Amino acid sequence: MCGIIGYTGKNKVKPIIIDALTTLEYRGYDSAGMAVYNPDKKRTEVYKCAGRVRDLSKVCEDKNIDSTCGIGHTRWATHGGVCDANAHPHTQGSVTVVHNGIIENYKDLVEEYDLASSLKSETDTEVAAAVLDRCHAETGDPKKAITKAVRKLKGTFALVILFDGEPDVIYSIRNVSPIVATLSEEGAMLASDLTALTRFTNKYFVVPEYTIVRMTRDSVTMWTLDGREVEPEYLTMDWEKNSADKNGYPFYMEKEIMEQPKAIRDTISGRTKAGIPNFEADNIPDSLFTDCERICVVACGTAMHAGLVFQSLVKTRLQMHIDVEMASEFMYSDPVIDDKTLVIAVSQSGETIDTLEALKYARRKGARSLAIINVKGSSIARESDYVMYTNAGPEIAVASTKAYTTQLAVFYLIVYKMAHIRGVMDDDEVRECIRNLKRVPEVIGSVLDGRKAVHVIARGLLEAKDLFMIGRGLDYSILLEGSLKLKEVSYIHSEAYASGELKHGPIALITDNTPVVAVVTQERLMSKELSNIREVKSRGAAIALFIKADLIQQSTREFDTFMLPNLPDELMVFPASVALQLLAYYVSSDKGFDVDKPRNLAKVVTVE
Repeated sequence: MCGIIGYTGKNKVKPIIIDALTTLEYRGYDSAGMAVYNPDKKRTEVYKCAGRVRDLSKVCEDKNIDSTCGIGHTRWATHGGVCDANAHPHTQGSVTVVHNGIIENYKDLVEEYDLASSLKSETDTEVAAAVLDRCHAETGDPKKAITKAVRKLKGTFALVILFDGEPDVIYSIRNVSPIVATLSEEGAMLASDLTALTRFTNKYFVVPEYTIVRMTRDSVTMWTLDGREVEPEYLTMDWEKNSADKNGYPFYMEKEIMEQPKAIRDTISGRTKAGIPNFEADNIPDSLFTDCERICVVACGTAMHAGLVFQSLVKTRLQMHIDVEMASEFMYSDPVIDDKTLVIAVSQSGETIDTLEALKYARRKGARSLAIINVKGSSIARESDYVMYTNAGPEIAVASTKAYTTQLAVFYLIVYKMAHIRGVMDDDEVRECIRNLKRVPEVIGSVLDGRKAVHVIARGLLEAKDLFMIGRGLDYSILLEGSLKLKEVSYIHSEAYASGELKHGPIALITDNTPVVAVVTQERLMSKELSNIREVKSRGAAIALFIKADLIQQSTREFDTFMLPNLPDELMVFPASVALQLLAYYVSSDKGFDVDKPRNLAKVVTVE
């Protein structure tokens, strides 16, 4: 949440900031701003407004901005309403700041420094700027001022700072909230997300926590708070330079749905040997999976839903005890965690604050940990004992799609790996499972080729106010994700229910023409599921059925039906999930919404 950019170099800064903020807008889009050093007036000038980055661009289009140094921000409101005054950057005295995170003790700082009369906004960020300005006035040195000020701050923060006395220099420091940076021939650049750097370089480093960064056009220097100099540890991003573009699609969400066959193929690639799962390239020992007695998955939202599919597989294949925990509730529910627990933290960005804090808690309890992440060097990756990276590439749309299916692919590999090394499945059984898993990209491709039929079903849902999704077993697990997708991007109230629970309350909500989306992919549960579908049909429901091709019967043809291509039942989550993603996408786009930027949501949640 909130996008941050900073650049100092050889090029004009305005187009760089506008372009980067446009790329980062999925992290927050209720206001935007930038601050640039004006060499003629020898001062920092701020341009900001409520609204999208395109509105900021209009504010700046007639301004003669000749600077080559500046910082920018696109906001997702946490403190203070959406208005020009609360937009970042914020200036106090000689200091201008953009900020991601929450300063928890900002009210105490207002009293301690008697700031109330000088504040122009309702934000905690301006308070941090004021404290930095006071410390700078006392010390006369930016590095000393930052050191003194951050020792006063409680909470999470990524601060990017301009001091009037140091033209063309950018400072930064962070705690939890991410900052990545690079130095290239174009200059020095930092951002809250890798996607803003891809057009300049494929090399980057993660700014360590509580480390002061000083960037000039041709250098990056870092110090710890006690003054020890730190060398950047550069990483290489695997993403192509144009991978964060739409490539002709109207929305990122559609592009990312269409990229799933390649993303899954790339995620599986290199993780099998002679048809058997092999994690040597990930440096993960077999003992991680043999020494544990139970598994606990911690995740939020879509990643948690991927964990629920994993839970079903672990119970079925391994007969192991497994919990899937909402990361936001984990620490407050007194979880049973010990040194025989394998904790798996799942996050697309690797920066989800609730998941990060849950992981830290579990490690303090002695658990071994594995992260399933899409971004190298992210906070959760660095905190975990071991990491398995999905190879989804950048995911820009707020509603996650390819991150979800690549997480599922990793989970299937883990289950087959554990079943093999624990002696539950022999070589031939595992090889058959892997052969089928490698068919998934092709089968998803068939769903994508037939997407016009999903679009037809979507058109029947455009006027819905409430919608229900029903399924059993694995189908119920993926419907939780399908329902979330529809809620996120179409704003239709959608609820997923295990079909067997209908008569325990939810069926009271079914009236004439109530839309019900049903998924039937599990042969052993088919007869029960079809019975449940007929129960809601008899009460007036309008059924949209997504069904495995082999399970189609004459009686199912009376419904609006999408035929899912065949895979073994336990792998049907892949084509069914992609069909539900398409359903949500088409409903949203046909209603004329901004599919990539649903209201009130941001891509990366870095505050609790």
